[in-house]
This record gives sequence, C-alpha cells and structure tokens, in this order.
Amino acid sequence: MDLLSTIKDSLLEKFFPSGWDLRKIDRCCSYPPEKILERQKWWNRNFEPVPCSTLEEFNIKMGHEIAMEIMKSRREGRKLILILPVGPMGMYKWAVYFLKEWNVPCNHVYGFNMDEWSDAKGNTLPASNPGAFQNAMESAFYGPLGRLTIPEKQRNFATKKNLPAYPEKISELIKQAAKLVVIFGIGRVFHIAFWEPHFAAEFETVEEWKKQEFRLGAKLHPLTIEQNAITSFKSRTTLVPCFANTIGPGIFLKADRIIGGCDGSLGRGMMWQGMSLWVTLRYGPDIWIPSSFMPTLPGRLFFLKELAGPLVAECN
Repeated sequence: MDLLSTIKDSLLEKFFPSGWDLRKIDRCCSYPPEKILERQKWWNRNFEPVPCSTLEEFNIKMGHEIAMEIMKSRREGRKLILILPVGPMGMYKWAVYFLKEWNVPCNHVYGFNMDEWSDAKGNTLPASNPGAFQNAMESAFYGPLGRLTIPEKQRNFATKKNLPAYPEKISELIKQAAKLVVIFGIGRVFHIAFWEPHFAAEFETVEEWKKQEFRLGAKLHPLTIEQNAITSFKSRTTLVPCFANTIGPGIFLKADRIIGGCDGSLGRGMMWQGMSLWVTLRYGPDIWIPSSFMPTLPGRLFFLKELAGPLVAECN
C-alpha cells in the first residue's frame, strides 16, 4: 500500500504536475546508494556528481568551487557571469574565506540573482526585508567580501524592473567573452531557480520551453511553498509568498559550467531532497522535470551522501 496504489479519488489525484510519471519517479528512487554515481547516457561527459560526508564538507567544497571559478577567470583576464541562488547558502562563507586568503578582487565578476519572492504582478519584497533574497546575498556574500567585493553596479537582483533586462545584459557580456557559470540548488518539485514543472503545460515543444528566459510573478507549486516554509521560514507557511520572479531555461541552460548543491537533510534520518537528487540524475531530460537537464551540462553537483538513501519507509 503506497501513494501509487491509493492516489485515485484522494486529494492528491490532481495535485502533482500532470506531466509527471509518478511510477518513473518512484523507479528513480529505488536504487541502492552505491548506484548514485553510475553514469547515465545523457550526462555531459564533463558532468560529475560529488558526494560529501558532512554538511561542512559540502559547504567547503562548494565554496571552493565558486572561489576557483572567480580566481581562474581573473587569471585568464576574462569577465565572469555568476548566476547566484539563495539556497544552498553555506558555501558563500567559504567562497569568501578562500577569496580573502588568495586576495582575489572580484571587480571582473557580474552577479545575477536567479530569483526573488514576489506578488502576482512581479513586485518584490524591499531589499531590507529579512526574507528578501537581495538581503541574504548582501549579508552572506557581497558584504563579507569587503574591499574585494563585486561592485554594486555589477550586482543584479530579480526585481520587476531589472529581471527583464537580464537577457540583454548577459548577452552583452557573453559577446565580450565572459564565462557563464550557473550555481544552483534543486527544488522539491525539481525546479531550477523558481522555474516550476507545471510551466511545461504552456509549451508545445522542448525548443519553445528552452527559449524562456525569465518570468515575473511565477505561480509557485504548493510543494515549493512548503519546502521554503521548512527551510527558510521556521515552518511558518503563512510567511511564504505564493509567487516569485525567476530566470528560466533560456538562461540557466546556457551555462558554460554549472555548480550545483543538494544539502536537504533535516536530521534524525529525515530529509526533503533525496527524491529530488535521484530524479535529477536518473529521469532523463524532460521539461516536466526542469532539473533533469542539468546533468547534460558540464560541471559538478555536490550532494550529501545521506541523500542517496536508501530511500525506504522508516518510522521516526
């Protein structure tokens, strides 16, 4: 007895995105932990999942990876575009640490936050709001870098006014030979940024879906709301906005390199990101599973070993 055998006539029957193959999702999660690194035919030859034993190891390695990209691009005399998430966050402390240790100025870096909370019309929280992603980035990354920091005029946030300018700004930098690195986490419903799976219903072809560069006031899935209630709002669902401004696949799939992270362990054997990790790696590219495209790009996906499972029922 499980969800698949009892979903008919339940409140969940039409809850999940219509394009999800729930049986396939379940199969993706059925493998033993030692199979997590088994390469799939659709993976980019330079894509690599990287297991981490502890959260601190995860944060250090991911922070080092970000700092290395910044240092290498500076040595090459090349501009660097960073697409930045607010979640995971622990890596920023270590990126700052390494950049300060190496004394690497970041005035060649252009930061683009991938998303921000909004209302249905794309109006965002003020930057001073503790829940605003801009506030989080200033506090965790830009501020602590001190004199080495990315210049304010090169920091971009996903506001109603600025997000529509992302494509042109990024395109202009790419024309100047800038490297595009996308840093990301994976959502409970397999989103990248806040590009949700149910958006797939709006497009007739994969090619049309891939062209979408951003969305103002994106309607979030209920599971995304609950994910963020748990991870960012101390379980207080009523504080979580139901909409967000976000980049789309027309930006995040243009990455020259990706740096991903899955750290969604909650303690006492509980987690929220195990299914997200397995499905991202095993489902195969599908517009109903946005994160499934990330292994087709070069780069690394860091993850806590605990998330590999085994994903089996357990009473706590």
